[in-house]
Amino acid sequence: MTPRHHEIANDLRDQITTGRIKPGERLLSEAGLADQYKVSTVTLRRALAVLQGEGLVEKIHGKGNFVRRPLRKIMYVGGWGTLDPWTAADVALHVTVRRATVQAHGHLTALLKVPVGSPLAEFVCVSHEGDAPHGLARIYIPRDMAPAGALDQEPLCREAVTRFAVLCAPPAVVRETVRARPPTPEEAATLRTHSTAPILAITRVATDATGRVVEAAFLAFPGDRVDAVFTPHAMTDERQPRA
Repeated sequence: MTPRHHEIANDLRDQITTGRIKPGERLLSEAGLADQYKVSTVTLRRALAVLQGEGLVEKIHGKGNFVRRPLRKIMYVGGWGTLDPWTAADVALHVTVRRATVQAHGHLTALLKVPVGSPLAEFVCVSHEGDAPHGLARIYIPRDMAPAGALDQEPLCREAVTRFAVLCAPPAVVRETVRARPPTPEEAATLRTHSTAPILAITRVATDATGRVVEAAFLAFPGDRVDAVFTPHAMTDERQPRA
């Protein structure tokens, strides 16, 4: 026998996919839906959790549950360390940025290879399509290496930030580690995604020609909102005899 909360989720899903409930439309209150389906609010919330996990419904704190508008995917270009400008422009992204100077601690000291307490320029960037969050970036640069105007609204810095790009001078090497994982509570709240929905997490470390780490970045994208493309470089096996 199908659990009651799955029956409710199936009915609401059918209404959403057939257009009877439109994208962006607010659902009845949880109490109203529970009364409509003759179930407890606990059962109703389980049904909504199913739809939230599928990306069909999002809960906005203080406002209610809404049918999620379909979001077009953008592309993250690995190796270049940036959102693809064509796909990013296609979905009309805008980015909010919070800038600050912070002290290195924990994993930042290891990634950036700096002593504890070293000053870092921090950029916390959230991209949006309309009012829907699309991606989150936390970018850190040793304060003495931050480009002029990096903590201000300089046009070049602002342009780079909107693409989640490497902000320092062009690095010699960009190393990116990619994995899928559940969001942290902070990421789930910022990106308005369900706590069980996978996100694409990219840790990016850029070094200069001397081997000094000049930037570390932590990027997080809901799995249904971005594709990542990495182009391998041709490798030369020096053990092979040369002609």
